[in-house]
Parts: sequence; C-alpha cells; structure tokens
Amino acid sequence: MVFRKLPGVSASGMGLRLSQKFVFLLFLSGLVTLCFGALFFLPDSVRLKRIFLSKTETQPVTVGSGSENDARELLKRPKDPEHPRGITSAKGETSTKLKTLSRKQAVVSHEATEERLAGGKAQEDLTLPRSKTESSSDRATSSGRGATTDTFTYTKFRGCLLKPPLGRDNGKPSDPQTNERRDKVKEMMKFAWDNYKRYAWGKNELRPLTRNGHIGNMFGGLRGASIIDSLDTLYIMGLMEEYNDAKEWVQTSLDLNSNGEASLFEVNIRYVGGLLSAYYLTGEELFKSKALELGEKLLPAFNTPTGIPRGVINLGSSGTSWSWGWASAGSSILAEFGTLHLEFVHLSELSNNPIYTEKVMNIRKLLNKIEKPHGLYPNFLSPVSGNWVQHHVSIGGLGDSFYEYLIKSFLMSDKTDEDAKKMYYSALEAIEANLVQKSPGGLTYMAEWRGGILDHKMGHLACFSGGMIGIGADDGALEKRQHYLDLAAEITHTCHESYTRSATKLGPEAFRFDGGAEATATRLSDRYYILRPEVIESYMYMWRLTHDPKYREWGWEAVEALEQHCRVESGFSGIRDVYTMTVSHDNMQQSFFLSETLKYLYLLFSDDDLLPLEDWVFNTEAHPLPIIRKSCLQDETTQEKTVSE
Repeated sequence: MVFRKLPGVSASGMGLRLSQKFVFLLFLSGLVTLCFGALFFLPDSVRLKRIFLSKTETQPVTVGSGSENDARELLKRPKDPEHPRGITSAKGETSTKLKTLSRKQAVVSHEATEERLAGGKAQEDLTLPRSKTESSSDRATSSGRGATTDTFTYTKFRGCLLKPPLGRDNGKPSDPQTNERRDKVKEMMKFAWDNYKRYAWGKNELRPLTRNGHIGNMFGGLRGASIIDSLDTLYIMGLMEEYNDAKEWVQTSLDLNSNGEASLFEVNIRYVGGLLSAYYLTGEELFKSKALELGEKLLPAFNTPTGIPRGVINLGSSGTSWSWGWASAGSSILAEFGTLHLEFVHLSELSNNPIYTEKVMNIRKLLNKIEKPHGLYPNFLSPVSGNWVQHHVSIGGLGDSFYEYLIKSFLMSDKTDEDAKKMYYSALEAIEANLVQKSPGGLTYMAEWRGGILDHKMGHLACFSGGMIGIGADDGALEKRQHYLDLAAEITHTCHESYTRSATKLGPEAFRFDGGAEATATRLSDRYYILRPEVIESYMYMWRLTHDPKYREWGWEAVEALEQHCRVESGFSGIRDVYTMTVSHDNMQQSFFLSETLKYLYLLFSDDDLLPLEDWVFNTEAHPLPIIRKSCLQDETTQEKTVSE
C-alpha cells in the first residue's frame, strides 16, 4: 500500500502494522459474510435472493424447441401440470410432470432423456421458474370479510338431498353378472390400495415395480395424495377398514403447513376436492376443517392485476405465486384457472365467507368481457393484462376441464346459474362450428385449433367430452337435445375405437386423423397409457343417460385390458406403448387411477342410485360434490328458527 506523504509526518507513521492489517481484513470479511448470509434467514426473502442469485437461479424447463406448440400438453380435471390432467413422472422426482397439466397436469417421463407435458393438468417434477412473484396480502379468515350469519350444518345439507348418497343397497345391481364385474373392480381397488399402503404409505403415489413411494414437487410439500384421492372411493365401495386407515392418517399425519411450490390446479382438484367429498359423504368435521384450512392457503394466487390466478403457489406463509416456466409469456392456463369454481363455491358454503365465490366469479366476469376468437376460448391468458396470449384452442390438455366446469357449475347450482349455462352452450356452439370433425371412416372427433388452422389430433384427455356433452344435453335448446345426446355418443364411440385399434385394447395418449390414420397414434411419443380415466368416465355417463348395454361391455373390455397389461405384482402401472403386447411398464400407480378410473368403473357396474346424478356432480378428479339447493337450505334454516322461537 502506498500512502501520500504529509508535511512533518513520516510514511511509516501513517501506515498500519502487518498484524493490524490482518485483524482489520479479518473483521471486514466476517462482516460481509454475516450480512450476505443473513439474507437467507429472512422469512420468504425470495425477492432479495433473486437480486443476488439471478445468475445461478434455475432456468425454465424447455420442451423440444421451446415453443408451446412443441410441448405435449397433458394438463384433472384438472384434468394434468395432472387441469390441466395431472400425472406423475414415472422416472422419479428429478424428472418433470401435470394431470398436466391441467385436467391432470403433469410431465411424464417414460424415457430417461424424455420430458413430456401430459395435457390437461399442471405439471409435476417440473423446475418452476418464477416469472413473477406475488406476496400474500389477503387472507380470508384474518379479515372475516363478508362472513354471513347463516351457518352451514350437515343435517341441513342431508335433508336437502333427494336420495340417499349410497342408494338403497349401496348400488348393488340385481343382475348377477354385473354384480360380479362390480366386485372385480372392488378387488382391483383393494389390491391397488393394499400395495400403496404396504410400500408407499404417506407418500403421494406408489411405484409398483420398485416397491417404493413417489413424492414429486407438484403438491408443494403436501403428502398422501393417493390417500386423499381414495377416501371417497373406499367409502362408496364399502372398504371401511381401509377408509378408516385413511381417515386416521388425515387426522394424525396430513400436515398442511408446507412451504413448497404447488400447482394451484392439482392441489384444488385432488386435495380440496377430495376432502370436500369425504366430508359431504361422511359428515366428519375433520375433512371439512382441513379443506377450509387448505382453501385459505390458495387465495394469494389470485393477487394479480386481473384477479386471474397464477398456476404455481407457495403454500407457506408468504403465499408467493408465479406462472409455469413453460407457459407462454408468463400466462395462466385456461384449464387451471377455469377449474376452481365447483370447489371454491363449496368452500364459501362451508365457511360462510363469500371470498371464494367472489374469486371465481371475477374470473368469469373477465372471460365474459374479453373478445373470443370465433367464440372460442384460447388456452393461454395473461394474468397481468387479461388478454389472450396465444390462439391455441383445445378440448383436451390445457383447455378441457374449463368447459366441464361450466356445465357442472350450472348443474351444481340446482340449475340456477344462468351465466354458466349461457357460457357453456355458447362455447359448445363454437366448438361444433370450428372443432368437431368427421373422418373419412365416419368417426366424429374434436380437432385442435391453432390460430385458425386445424390440427387433426384428439387427446385421451379430450375423451371426457362425450360424458360432458351427454350430461348437458337435457338442458340445451329443445330442438338440440337429441342432437347433443347423439354427438356425445359419437365422440364416446370414437374414443372406444382408439382402444379397440390398439394391441392391448387400451388407448394412447393422443390419436390422429390424418395421413390415412384414424383413431390411432402416429407418433411414438403419443403411444403411452398412464391409467387415465376419461374414456371410462364417458362410458359411465352414457350408461346412466341411455342404459345402452354396450357401455358396460366396453367398460368390461377396459377392466380385462387393465388386468392383463397394467396389473403387476405390487400394484398397477401405466405402459409405454399400447400397440405392442410386449409391454414396458412406467412404474407409476397414479393417484387418479384410484380416484377416477376405478371409481367410474365401479359406478358403471352399479345401480344409478349410488351417487345419483340428481344430487351429485363430480369434480374433474371424480370427487362427488352435492348440488346446492339454496331454497331448501333456506327453508331448513327458517324452520329451525321457528322451532327455536
């Protein structure tokens, strides 16, 4: 070090001794280390960390060329990141998932080098780059805003049901063959559950080949997805010992105080939906309190300029939210933010707080205000500007359960939600005009729409639409009711063809109608089957609506195929190629197999009075939620007040 000389002062007098320099530098370095290290002990210091760590922060996952069109949408109900229907990666927690995305949003990895977005639900095992974070500012219970004085009671609710939820004899059919088939489905459920309990208890899903559990990162640190998804299935099947084990786990081990990054869509349809249905079926207050506690944790996702929630939320105290890294321009996904209405309306009913209903009604208000190309709803919407980001329309992954929740919102409101009814039938009219196609071989299918250009592909996730159009047929315009029922039957037939045209008699993830192909997968990446329920879901609805015996026969074909190709020694597994009899399993027993696939099969072979459609609607994860009869509930309240007076 060089010091400038001053008059009368020697250079040595101005300097520091070597030992002093060493002590000073040691103190300075310690101070700097302490200051920077303190950043990591501040609560939820995401913004501060990003300032200093932006160079090393995980970058968004890119699929294929990086364009949305190259990503394979797998978004259950929600429908997939699992709503997007969501599925779990078969390769472990370091690969990517959605039950994806939406109706089930998940990224499936069947090969070590392959990352797939499985359409319709948000994605799991996906690195979640934060395109924007939002801080939590409003909590429903902290303010008590809008709380009403009319409290919900379980007795009141049960008194408003038209029929007993489990029917006269638990839905047991009189026909011996049908009853035998129903018992077989029940045995499959018990087998899947027993192996999950034995090898993966408390984890989210079972890996049946390696006999261990899978957690993933789609649920933000929440555990027991297969348990929550199975509660109502076990209950309606009369597997009471297994149900009681599941209930005990919820009471003792379901910890909602996680601090991880969760898919809003998947947590809502699986956890909130599963807990709500378990409460309504059993009256156990435990399930109600857990559903309300978890529902409150989802509210900060709506803290955006438009009120359109972002797809990913931290379930901890910060409530920060951001968009999926793969979503175009930080957009939100139609099948995710459009698949909240059923559960949130019930959260308001149970909490006597309108905030949940207000959140989802705000979404509907914005959608009604903005222009829709040819009356269609594109899959990507900016939560900042409230404008569409891309003109890609799909009834399969990324879009599916939005349309499902429109008609089901109308039905769940006891047919009083005229806004939902109008939106649904207007959308269906646009879908028929722009997407519904007829193949040269006479098969009716729903193509995808990309800025005015049709992609003649139909995903497995889109096969729910047969059932959806069916249950909405009776409330359409009088002159169109039979037409809608016929259209539902035609689409269900096409989806059945996608099964019968494979070697395993199970359907591929997506099938095409071009290049001479009809209802078959032409790409290797579309040939897998991950225990999905959508085709069987439509069989169940079409049986209830028509009682045509072919739907039960088609369901039994699916049971036989599942038993032959997906059942392994320790559970059920998806397969990588439905067109070869030498099956290769993906080592994943999806939680929606327990919640949806087996439940719909059981209902298909049961009498109609088991969870009658006059009283119940199913969320996109097949969790039954009751129709809300406001007039009946109000009458019950009035009678109670009269008696007390």
